Amino acid sequence: MTKSKKPRKQRKRLREAKWHIRRKLLSAHLSKELREKYKRRSFPLRVGDEVIIMRGKYKGKKGKIVKVDYKKLRVYVEGITRKRARGEEVLVPIHPSKVMIISLDLNDKKRLEKLEEKIKIKES
Repeated sequence: MTKSKKPRKQRKRLREAKWHIRRKLLSAHLSKELREKYKRRSFPLRVGDEVIIMRGKYKGKKGKIVKVDYKKLRVYVEGITRKRARGEEVLVPIHPSKVMIISLDLNDKKRLEKLEEKIKIKES
């Protein structure tokens, strides 16, 4: 895939990205403890991961990821809501670059293997 400096082309690339690329775009930084443990800086977000919001109106708030929207490239964190004009509470979409992973949901064995893959490479 070619890289461009032009904003229009960058936006187009994001808008037309394939799903396997969007998954990587939905990655967030790991906390210092997780970074030392798994020897990597970031990892793709998934429902069940606990995150802390680093920027914006909700800075400092913690919660678990309830929904990951691949189409809009946003994540939704439990407890981060706002009121609509009708009065109903809705989850606020947050860009993955604005969150940091505090704890990972490691119920999936393949995900755990993927995390520990880099540790094995660095040791050998």
